[in-house]
Amino acid sequence: MSEATAARNVDWKTARALAHGAGRPLPFQTVNLADGLGQTLAEPIHALQSIPHYASSAMDGWAVNGEAPWTLVSHAEPEEHPRGRPSPHSDSGEVSLAPGEATFILTGGVVPQNAVGILRTEHGAIRGNVLDRNESARPDEPSLHEHVRPAGEEAEEGSEAVPAGVVLNPAQIALAAVCGHDTLAVLRAPRVSLLMTGDEVIDHGLPHAGQVRDTFGPQLPGFVAMLGGHVDVAGRAKDDLDDVVAAISAEATDEFSLVRASGDVLITTGGTGSSSADHIRRALMELGAEMIIDGIAMRPGHPTLLARLPDGRFLVGLPGNPLAAMMAMLTVAGPLLAGLRGSPLSDPVTVTSADAFEPLHGRSRLVPYRLEAGRAVPSTHQRSGMLRGLASADGVLVVPAEGCEAGDGVPALTLPWVV
Repeated sequence: MSEATAARNVDWKTARALAHGAGRPLPFQTVNLADGLGQTLAEPIHALQSIPHYASSAMDGWAVNGEAPWTLVSHAEPEEHPRGRPSPHSDSGEVSLAPGEATFILTGGVVPQNAVGILRTEHGAIRGNVLDRNESARPDEPSLHEHVRPAGEEAEEGSEAVPAGVVLNPAQIALAAVCGHDTLAVLRAPRVSLLMTGDEVIDHGLPHAGQVRDTFGPQLPGFVAMLGGHVDVAGRAKDDLDDVVAAISAEATDEFSLVRASGDVLITTGGTGSSSADHIRRALMELGAEMIIDGIAMRPGHPTLLARLPDGRFLVGLPGNPLAAMMAMLTVAGPLLAGLRGSPLSDPVTVTSADAFEPLHGRSRLVPYRLEAGRAVPSTHQRSGMLRGLASADGVLVVPAEGCEAGDGVPALTLPWVV
């Protein structure tokens, strides 16, 4: 393991920046429009033609040229017109009106060449094949280009419609289709594998003394997805150094062999401390990994690790205590996955603390809170092994080492599952 570059016991803000900076954007992939929803756009979307690509009517009515009254060149009644397209076509396929002519048109129909504007249906009167204004119309109706949507009104051909780097929403997918695209270039979601440790952990039923329920297996895949990654596979290693080294190694077999060639991130749970029972750090040393973050000056979650394995994958080492691990996910895993997706590092929000906090020398405190009357009230049950406070929280206060007074503005993290 590279000791020279390891950032030891870094402050919380630096840890987030290091994690985000380590995650260089992954190569993009091409997906169909329907599969782009929620993915990060790798290249800007440009209009392949003008939008709209033809001048169209904004109203049901008649396209007219010249002064009233007008001679109708189509005798179809409004309710008989099949698609709102003017009927008199020239040899080139273009529609043209001579002065004094009119033709019925539906909303969205192609406006004929030389048309002055659109006379609305409720403002016209037909006698035989002659169209005139009725008493509801203005004397000058229609004015030039009235009720006409000009070609290129929304976007000119070649203009940028959606910038790169956005997480695509339904409206942007629809706009991409209007721009003429069938596929989009998006950043590939980072592929994540999970390695749980702990011989005392059981995955179902009630634990006996000395046993604990698995709090990671049921929630980490969903948590990773909320942060923008995709879990390919999850497995468990014994509390044994050789077994942990084998599971982390690129030469791992069995269930972990599926992700060794192309996985991007390995997240481990537990075993990040320095006791003889903790094997993650020693396994990283045996494998010659580059340590990026070796501990963070925060509570809970101090023994969090971030390393780069020799095969290029990142390893995020989560502490074994559930709340500490989830704070590590928000502090390190989230920024790392954002960096791999090419997304910016989100800034904390500022909330007003309802309580005062004493200084905690050299460490930030991550405290789940509930918003009450516009103030952040610290949740109960905040110990590193507890989840009850986080389960009902609106966010997480990041109380600086110097503490704060009630009424102070304090940085806070939003929770990805809180809308």
